[in-house]
Amino acid sequence: MKHYEYTPKGVCSSKMIFEIDNNIIIDAKIIDGCPGNTLGITKLIIGKDIDEVINLLEGIPCRMKPTSCPDQLAKALIEYRKTQ
Repeated sequence: MKHYEYTPKGVCSSKMIFEIDNNIIIDAKIIDGCPGNTLGITKLIIGKDIDEVINLLEGIPCRMKPTSCPDQLAKALIEYRKTQ
């Protein structure tokens, strides 16, 4: 199992923390941001393959911003993939 931390850019959340095993998200936490949304997102991605999560969340905007917490989560997983 691998531990990975990511600092998102352009959103309210300040850190994303993952535990990943064989490309499956075992645990995830999003620090700060909208509590209900970030908790909901993490519960939905646990047990999923990182490529599936990237495909679902990449490119989602937030209001007038070109990114969002889900988009940043996808970017975090893309960066994680580069370390493998």
